[in-house]
Amino acid sequence: MPVDKTLKLSGTDLVHGDSGFAGSEVAPSISVSTTFRALNPLEEASTSLTDVDFRNPTRHGYSRYTQQVSTRAEHVLSRINDGFALTYSSGLSASYAALVFYRPKRIAIRGGYHGCHATIAVYQKSQDVKVELIDLDAEYRPGDLCWLETPLNPTGESRDIQYYADKIHKAGGKLIVDSTFGPPPLQYPFRFGADCLPVCSIQTIMALGTKYFGGHSDLLAGVLVVKTLEDWNVLHTDRTYLGSMMGSLESWLLLRSLRTLHLRVPRQSASATVIAQWLNSIAKTPLGETYDGIPGGVISQVWHSSLQGKDERGFDPAAQMQGGWNATFAILFTKPDYALKFPHATKYFVPATSLGGVESLVEHRIQSDPTSDPRLIRLSIGVEDVDDLKADIKQALQAVLSVSFLFTPGLVDE
Repeated sequence: MPVDKTLKLSGTDLVHGDSGFAGSEVAPSISVSTTFRALNPLEEASTSLTDVDFRNPTRHGYSRYTQQVSTRAEHVLSRINDGFALTYSSGLSASYAALVFYRPKRIAIRGGYHGCHATIAVYQKSQDVKVELIDLDAEYRPGDLCWLETPLNPTGESRDIQYYADKIHKAGGKLIVDSTFGPPPLQYPFRFGADCLPVCSIQTIMALGTKYFGGHSDLLAGVLVVKTLEDWNVLHTDRTYLGSMMGSLESWLLLRSLRTLHLRVPRQSASATVIAQWLNSIAKTPLGETYDGIPGGVISQVWHSSLQGKDERGFDPAAQMQGGWNATFAILFTKPDYALKFPHATKYFVPATSLGGVESLVEHRIQSDPTSDPRLIRLSIGVEDVDDLKADIKQALQAVLSVSFLFTPGLVDE
């Protein structure tokens, strides 16, 4: 399947991309059946499951193989990612499936989501020869797998997909792009040489379906997108016997949520860009001065793709984030005490782990990732009015400063 350079996130595809599997009902029915009635050979020709086209099934035999709503969700995901999508029970199960599929000799990775590092550690236990981990900028060899997360968790910084695609392919390896922070329409990694997208010579994208694809904080899901049907068939067989398929209800929730992806993500992106740049102005305010009522010396750094600019190799994140900037990013307070109290001083931001939902979330990152800086806060911007979110952050900052000053004299001026 050639890469479509004009690909955009189409509301028509999101609403009707699975229409070939629709019945008479307007909204897809929820079916929680795990098994289905077999064909009667006395009435019609009976076939075994090995003869079924699992991507386009005309009947179902057992939900470990196919099920109506998960098949429909996969067709929508395939359309909007310009590839062949397969759903999983979680993002980490999709990550593990990608490792089983590629069987890398070495994995080039740096930072990013700590859960993927833990999944790699589990995969290493199953290998007779230890899979070596190398840095992204190390020299690559044949059989290597480059695991590129962009935008990066938790900071939201962009990495150059095309650069790492060219580098790993020249060495005879493969590139996985974890595009969780950059769902359609924000970026399309296949355009820049990704081999696999976990949500991919070009093959895989990975995306955590739990996040923006789900969008309502009510399901666990993972997605792998590959460039060929042959790869999809191999992954489908692997998934069948790894046992990591989505449940029926989760599949229905995912399909429902995909219908509004093109409405949610652009709004979240636009609001996050406004908020990140506003917070960056606060971070740049010198000690002793104020910006928009917030004193300098409270926030020391803001990370966001819109704040990066070109790097030393000439990489411009704007050329890669063609549909807008990421809606999840991080800020660094000057003191751990501020970061500890800030999430619980907000009114609209919910203090919780995760991202991509319609509600804005705030997370003291060290509470889910012990390796994080205790001053770091991750923000996931929802679909609320941006002015309300800014006002909420402002009052929370003022509340944190007031409490810190009240109980820790001198803390603001240190």
